[in-house]
Amino acid sequence: MTDPSHPLDLAADPFEVARTAAADIARLTGIAHHDIAVTLGSGWGQAADLIGETVATIPATEVTGFSKPALDGHVGTLRSVATPDGRHVLVIGARTHYYEGHGVRRVVHSVRTAAATGATTMVLTNGAGGLKRGWTPGQPVLISDQLNLTADTPLEGATFIDMTDLYAARLRAIAREVDPSLDEGVYTQLRGPQYETPAEVRMVGAIGGDIVGMSTALEAIAARQAGMEVLGFSLITNLAAGISPTPLSHEEVIESGRAAESRISQLLADVIGRL
Repeated sequence: MTDPSHPLDLAADPFEVARTAAADIARLTGIAHHDIAVTLGSGWGQAADLIGETVATIPATEVTGFSKPALDGHVGTLRSVATPDGRHVLVIGARTHYYEGHGVRRVVHSVRTAAATGATTMVLTNGAGGLKRGWTPGQPVLISDQLNLTADTPLEGATFIDMTDLYAARLRAIAREVDPSLDEGVYTQLRGPQYETPAEVRMVGAIGGDIVGMSTALEAIAARQAGMEVLGFSLITNLAAGISPTPLSHEEVIESGRAAESRISQLLADVIGRL
């Protein structure tokens, strides 16, 4: 489901498109440089109001390469927020998911654009299913590592990027200073959009996964390629298939996010304030 009129579906250099998008953001927000970028997944939306003073909010569709979000729970805007210590945070409320069929370049365009604005830290958040039986819906967990089961990658050609410390231990330590009770686990991205079968969840557990979802992993790879430090949070919105006693639904994901939003958004804002 590609759009031949979209700049990232053509032969253009995706990094040049990202630089054009960054220039659009600078022009529309009046902020030439951002220090940190954060992508707000399902349940994390209130954090933008808590990070600092909003300088500008713009529709993502006014920025080169961005599309309108296809999923409820994503606000479809880009926001520039000034922190109390004088830094600027680019808040991305417009995520393109892999299952939308637009191609990996568009999935990671927001991350590459963030890097082009000057951001050196990328905070990725999501709502996801949990495999650890001690976890409960509404619980935030740190992402310690990932499994990319999309059979795809944002890297093109002979591009070899080290993934050893993908979710930076330094940043996770800062998060645990804010909340020592934070647990962590390995995030697994599958293609979606169907939820995982119980057999697929057992497979993920057998190969080392603790969290299952449909975003984040491809974005994290692109962030590392861009030289950014990555911090990841998952909101456990439900227990994964075969562990949950009830069938999975998107409504459950949204409701769990709403119930936890105030608490986890404050946590995220406090962590960003220390990065």
